[in-house]
Amino acid sequence: MERKKLALIHIIKKELGLEDAEYRTLLREAAGVESSRDLDEAGFRRLMRHFIRTRHYRVTSDGVTLRQKMFIKSLADALGWTPEHLSNFLHKYHHKDSLDRLTRKEASRVIESLKHVREHEQTRGL
Repeated sequence: MERKKLALIHIIKKELGLEDAEYRTLLREAAGVESSRDLDEAGFRRLMRHFIRTRHYRVTSDGVTLRQKMFIKSLADALGWTPEHLSNFLHKYHHKDSLDRLTRKEASRVIESLKHVREHEQTRGL
């Protein structure tokens, strides 16, 4: 298992506030392993699908989903933005102080905004 994928799993575990026992149960149920180090590529995909299909999918009950949050972060990373830059962008243009405070609809708007910024950066770079 690649280090980046292991790191991603542990970031998700931390962001979702999973206790170790709950996390180990998820590993067993989703991928049939006791430790994330024992995951192969197929097990990693099963675990990620499990996160998305369970109650862990939503960061808040009516708010941003884990998938949206991860996509927003990946778009910001692709733009070369620091977490502080993303936070400032959210505050300035969407009047939110963190990703966790977004609703699903607001998160969709942020995603579209970031896509437009990415397109603008790409056309400017030509």
